[in-house]
Amino acid sequence: MNFQSAWPCPAWAVMTSLWVILSFSSLSNAQTTTAVPSGCGQGLDPIYYYLCDLSSAWGIVLEAITSAGIVSSFILIIVLVASTPFIQDPRKKSILGTQIFFLVGTTGLFCLVFDIIVKQNFSTCASRRFLFGVFFAMCFSALWSHGISLNCLVRRNRGPNGWWVFLIALCLTLVEVIINTEWLIITIVRTASTLGQPCAIANQDFVMALIYVMFLILAGFVTAWPAFCGRYGHWGKHAIFILITLFLSICIWIVWIVMYVYGNIQLNKSSYWDDPTLAIALVSNAWAFIFFYIIPEISQLTKPNLEQTFEEEGYQARGVGYETILKEQISQSNYVENKAFSMDEPAGAAKKPMSPYSGYNGQMRGSVYQPTEMAIMNKNTSEGPYDVIIPRATANTHPASSANATIRADDAYVPHNRNNASNNIQSQSPYTKW
Repeated sequence: MNFQSAWPCPAWAVMTSLWVILSFSSLSNAQTTTAVPSGCGQGLDPIYYYLCDLSSAWGIVLEAITSAGIVSSFILIIVLVASTPFIQDPRKKSILGTQIFFLVGTTGLFCLVFDIIVKQNFSTCASRRFLFGVFFAMCFSALWSHGISLNCLVRRNRGPNGWWVFLIALCLTLVEVIINTEWLIITIVRTASTLGQPCAIANQDFVMALIYVMFLILAGFVTAWPAFCGRYGHWGKHAIFILITLFLSICIWIVWIVMYVYGNIQLNKSSYWDDPTLAIALVSNAWAFIFFYIIPEISQLTKPNLEQTFEEEGYQARGVGYETILKEQISQSNYVENKAFSMDEPAGAAKKPMSPYSGYNGQMRGSVYQPTEMAIMNKNTSEGPYDVIIPRATANTHPASSANATIRADDAYVPHNRNNASNNIQSQSPYTKW
């Protein structure tokens, strides 16, 4: 009885102590859940704290830089589209679609930074692991296809059609889409250890899923080098833009892969520095795309090539010379008249338009003896030679026609042969031999 009567007292005390402990733990949990970091609102979901937490400044800094990048990419897309009517070279205009595709991928990289700043849950982990490789594949495939086009332009000064270049970049990007889709299905759905947990994937597995993107970087870097060895070297400056961009991308990728796979683990900061490492890699590489590829390419779009400048200058020089010759000939034709021929020829032949260049051999007309066909025929007639040849004087009414008047040999003959010659002169104008 003493044991039974003594038992309720310790049981009551144990239950009371458990209730007190649970009440204090619930209060502490309520305080921790309601504790909002400085800079954030009271009703904000905890997964968005890095966007406004002043104690974790990396999120706010990257958010500001990323916002500026999104606005800049949008403006550059508008500039590319608006500059289309002002592009003189059709070979530069054909690559415009691929460059817009490149800018869309760059904008996607900036937007993906917000997905990494937000804390991990099912949607953010799945989207960042899928879109990280896809957006980078869009950018690097566009650079590789542009390098292929430059190799054709440097050697033949004629590149492939712009639609083919865009389709090459699109197909290379679709390969990464297929790879990431299969990888997500295998790691999230069909693996028992990570079933429904996309965040429970090792960093090494995430890097291994980006091997195809690394292949695109190296392929574009190697393809751009032969663009310096062609005949048309003015296309090499575009290859310089690609090489600098890809070289910086290689450096950025080496740094973030080493930190993400090895460095953060050695420093025991893997749970704190993994997301900032990915976000910094995205921001730095996206800005490298803008500063070292897109902006230099836009500056070269409306500039004419070297051969276009030479063609325009040569055409202007030829046009001025030809117009000058025509003006001189018209002015001479207004003042020069041969009265000797206009008296002998019929009215119909005088009105026949003649070219001022016909029969011209570079010598002065007054110093060259030019017999007509009738003079040659009359020399071979059987009437016998003439004892006396009296040249016929010609009347010049204008001083400008003295150098153009020519003594006709048939005018020196006697008048009775002129009737026979006049019948044949009507069929052909004497100006045709000039």
